[in-house]
Amino acid sequence: MVPRNTFYQPVNKRSKAAMRAFLTQHFRYFTGNSWNANSSYACNMKLYHLGLPRELEDKLWDMLEVEEFYDPINQLRNQFAEEHDYQWQAAFNGRSGGYLVLYQGGRKPTGHKSYCTCCGQRNFTSVAETNNVCGRCGQHTRVDFTRPPMEVYAYPMRGVDSGEDYEDWSLSELRERTALVQEFDRLADAIVSAGIKTAETHEVTEEIFYKPVSKKCFA
Repeated sequence: MVPRNTFYQPVNKRSKAAMRAFLTQHFRYFTGNSWNANSSYACNMKLYHLGLPRELEDKLWDMLEVEEFYDPINQLRNQFAEEHDYQWQAAFNGRSGGYLVLYQGGRKPTGHKSYCTCCGQRNFTSVAETNNVCGRCGQHTRVDFTRPPMEVYAYPMRGVDSGEDYEDWSLSELRERTALVQEFDRLADAIVSAGIKTAETHEVTEEIFYKPVSKKCFA
């Protein structure tokens, strides 16, 4: 196993004092600008903070520039959000995206009532209200959604427990929040593990891509 620092830590959930200490001392990061004083639970994901072997750290620096590197990471983030019905989400923040931050959010209907089975164009009216002709491709292939499509939203500027001392929280409230933050920390550990696995199974190479350019010329 690759030596590294981890984020998850066990907490005695029978002790209010232990849970208050865990939540109070947990690393936090500003959800907006530092002047708005809003912050949330966070994990410092900067490579030099993870305690990885130097060779692996150097390789990961190169992989950060590869778009596909983030696919398994985003899958883990999406899984975390789905498990919490999108009321809790995790996203990267910071000038270089080096902090994983816990955000509040949710899902809501997009307002679309129908879509075209040919080109995928969505419409805010139903087939019964107008007709089945698509306004984009002109085909008679527009159908109504059987379920209203939903969209995910987040509150990127909203803090979570900013300035909270947890003194008035009940035992059940402390347990619920502690469990949530522990899950968030586990997510951070899983993201690091996914990055390490990618580094162990892939190599970074550079390829040159030529883009076609059109210009006028004599025939």
